[in-house]
Amino acid sequence: MVMLSRQALAPTLSLFTSAGTLICCALPAVFITLGMGATFASMVSAFPQLIWLSAHKGAVFTFAGAMLALAGYLRWRSRNDPCPIDQKEAQACMRLRRRSGYIYWFSVAIYATGAFFAFIAPGLI
Repeated sequence: MVMLSRQALAPTLSLFTSAGTLICCALPAVFITLGMGATFASMVSAFPQLIWLSAHKGAVFTFAGAMLALAGYLRWRSRNDPCPIDQKEAQACMRLRRRSGYIYWFSVAIYATGAFFAFIAPGLI
C-alpha cells in the first residue's frame, strides 16, 4: 500500500483551496450570467458561508495562492526523488507522481479561473 506522501498531499490540498476560489467568485458570476439568479439566491440561503467567502475573497485567494506555491515548490524539490526498487512499488510511485502533476496543474487552472472572475471580469462589465 502506498502512503500519501508530501508529493501528493500538497497538490491535493491545493486543489481544495483552489476550489474555494471557484465557489467564492466564479460560481456566482456563472449563475448570474446564465440567468440563474434565483437559483443562486436559494443556494446562498441554504449555504450562507458563500457570502463570507465572497466578502473575504482576498484572504481566500491569498491562502489558495500560498498553497499552490507550496505545492509547486514541493513538486519541484521532489522531482528527482528515487522510487523504490520493487517493480510494483516503482510503478505506483511513478503513477502517483503523474497524478499529482495533473492535480497540481488542474488546481492552477481552477485558481486562474477564479481569479479571472473575481478580479478581472468585474472590470470588463
